[in-house]
Amino acid sequence: MTVAGHQRTVIEDGWHAATAQPDSVRDPGALGGLSWVAARVPGTAAGALRDAGLWAHGDPRDLDSEDWWFRTRFAATPARSGEEVVLGLEGIATVAEVYLNGELVLKSDSMFARHVLDVGAQLAGENELAIRCRALNPLLRVRRRPRARWRSRLVRDGNLRFFRTMVMGRAPGFAPGPAPVGPWRPARLERRRGIAVDELALRPRLEGDDGVLAVCAAVRALEGRAPTSVEVELSGASGAHRASLALVGGLAEGELRIPRVKRWWPHTHGEPALHEVRLLVAAEAGPVAIEAGRVGFRHLRSGPGTDHDPEADGLALEINGAGVFARGALWTPLDVVGLAPEAAELRAALERVRDGGMNMLRLPGTGAYETETFHDLCDELGLLVWQDFMFANLDYPVADERFRASVEREARAELGKLAGRPSLAVLCGNSEVEQQVAMLGLDPALGRGELFDELLPSLVRAAATDAVYVPSAPCGGDMPFRPDRGVANYYGVGGYRRPLEDARRAQVRFAAECLAFSNVPGEAVVDEVLGGAPVHHPRWKAGVMRDAGTGWDFEDVRDHYLALLFRVDPVELRSIDHARYLELSRAVTGEVMAEVFGEWRRAGSPCGGGLVLWLRDLVPGAGWGLLDYRGEPKVAYCHLRRVLAPVAVWTTDEGLGGIRLHVANDAPEPLHARVRLALYRDLEHRTEEACEALEVPPHSSWELDGEALLGRFVDLSWAYRFGPPAQDLIVASLERPGGDGIELLSQAVRFPAGRPVAVEGAERLGLEARVQGDGEHALRLAVRSRRLVHGVRVHVPGFEPNDDAFSIEPGGERLVLLRHRAAGAAFEGGGLTALNLAGRVPIAEG
Repeated sequence: MTVAGHQRTVIEDGWHAATAQPDSVRDPGALGGLSWVAARVPGTAAGALRDAGLWAHGDPRDLDSEDWWFRTRFAATPARSGEEVVLGLEGIATVAEVYLNGELVLKSDSMFARHVLDVGAQLAGENELAIRCRALNPLLRVRRRPRARWRSRLVRDGNLRFFRTMVMGRAPGFAPGPAPVGPWRPARLERRRGIAVDELALRPRLEGDDGVLAVCAAVRALEGRAPTSVEVELSGASGAHRASLALVGGLAEGELRIPRVKRWWPHTHGEPALHEVRLLVAAEAGPVAIEAGRVGFRHLRSGPGTDHDPEADGLALEINGAGVFARGALWTPLDVVGLAPEAAELRAALERVRDGGMNMLRLPGTGAYETETFHDLCDELGLLVWQDFMFANLDYPVADERFRASVEREARAELGKLAGRPSLAVLCGNSEVEQQVAMLGLDPALGRGELFDELLPSLVRAAATDAVYVPSAPCGGDMPFRPDRGVANYYGVGGYRRPLEDARRAQVRFAAECLAFSNVPGEAVVDEVLGGAPVHHPRWKAGVMRDAGTGWDFEDVRDHYLALLFRVDPVELRSIDHARYLELSRAVTGEVMAEVFGEWRRAGSPCGGGLVLWLRDLVPGAGWGLLDYRGEPKVAYCHLRRVLAPVAVWTTDEGLGGIRLHVANDAPEPLHARVRLALYRDLEHRTEEACEALEVPPHSSWELDGEALLGRFVDLSWAYRFGPPAQDLIVASLERPGGDGIELLSQAVRFPAGRPVAVEGAERLGLEARVQGDGEHALRLAVRSRRLVHGVRVHVPGFEPNDDAFSIEPGGERLVLLRHRAAGAAFEGGGLTALNLAGRVPIAEG
């Protein structure tokens, strides 16, 4: 929200940080003896230490054992007549005191609380702002009531449940540190003149084809008489519309109707249409315009029919009457260590999500609430948001009046920020609380309780949002973690090493978390972490996730599927051919994920979606992320991008039922294309081919038995095994006529006799690649081969391919766009690698 006449300044320069023993320094006037390092705010103690060269990933220093001070000096004059000056502190981790010019102005005990302080009378021209973040460990040792009814190994100290702070950074298994400490969100000074807006709620809804925007705003004059009128104005794709609001006692309320409004869609299913909103306030000093942000109009249901119950039936989201297969990942906060991201970095991360075919992000209860900028971008990019309240695994003391009041303030603040947004789809009470209770052999009802069954749902209802509320993830059924009821955390394929067929057998309704793997990053990160050392080196293992207390980690899980799919001994391969081991390891997790999502996305599946744990690594190494810690795609991301694309073809192995072809068309227009099925022997010789033209309506899918398309039985899946396989490669392609011939929309390969593991030279494969200029910002790479080339990787310094880790059909060609990573980058050579290629093939120019 931007109000004309207001001046907002971010206090971000000149900050320094210092540490002290707990309670050894209480007065900002006694800070001179501390050793200060430069700090950036928004930021954390870990970020300041890192910038000073005093901390690196894997450093065991416990930042919760020390007091941390942050301070800066800034120029600002006291408030003038008719003016209000407020200090906004958007987040301090965790128990903090704030001093302005030596005077205590705030005590805070929540990392998630936002504070607005009227400081106009306390400013003195040259000012000092000092923030003390108290050591958390001594506070955790204080005995408190009520006592916990169960204990969790998620965190080191169960008393963390009394403090509203992030679990990440304090979870030994997956995020052991550093703990977030410091002013991790911005500090702002705002000078207000003319009109102040204390509250603003925008609630868009659909009534038939019309959009209705309900507005409630608390406005007041900072000088002179009260405002005399308030109007709301909306503009955008649906034209310009204006309505007057009723103004009573400083509260302006009313509705604006927009006939035949253009609807907001997730990007996979249409255009995320947004409309600008302004309030026009008439006041004694003249009219004031308030930029109130953007809204979108969409209709949301948890599933088909009015009696759909998410806890019984799972989530099967319908938006604007169309079923939406929700797919994506759990969001990892970019500011969990170091600094809050710049807007450009945040946009780049969310564009990765969009470009990966994903349409939902979950903000898990182990993390933190996100910024207005994050949610603005999700609205703009068409990304649905599953928002957890920040509770995970612990028995939270809601009977404690002070704690309960803090939770109510927190929830109201977040709901006020989110409730009217078109991207908000799901609100979830917590992460794994019900599962934690049930897996300890206790009554699962203990995990629901007043907090998640009464308090939070009542606040959600009061916020007037249509987002679906689920009390916990997972939840539903007699045991809250059964995947065939309600919302599940599915790790059958993955952590529990079940066969790929388990993805169907489990009858997953919705996977709020799934498919955690130790995903190997690209060569640059491997070299950075290992520096030539083997993968069992401690530097590497620091980035590999594990469940607390287990004797295995997620690298062991990956090795299990490496042996299963590629028929190699991971230990032996790692010992004799380390590079080959890493390359196959990069591929296997992506291929497993693609198989599972293909299973869940098919029309006959009961699954309404799945969210991978998680989007981005926290530290360098082979973490759960689909992106590495720098935000660069891993091979797993590339495999998912193809199977999750809005328009995609894939296959499923039905055993004795053969191979089934599936086509999805999430787009808002009909798909006119043809599906082509080609069979090959010896990975080169085509033995059979069939095509069928198809028209797939918007927001729908198509499927067909492969042998019905061929017109005869050929034992496509090699399930009957009357003899050796007649084909060792199946290629399904979705194509349509294009300007230069046939346009390949999507392609999938399947190996009924097993994946190719032998490597061959480029000459034997008939592989060649050539690059040409294609405009100012990209190059066009053409890759051809005579035989199948599986898992092609493109390596061109300074450029990023729009597809990677793909396969080339025998006798086929793939066209890849290489985008400049930086302006002015020039092609200076590159090469291709592949899973069945010996060595590297250079890319020719011209």
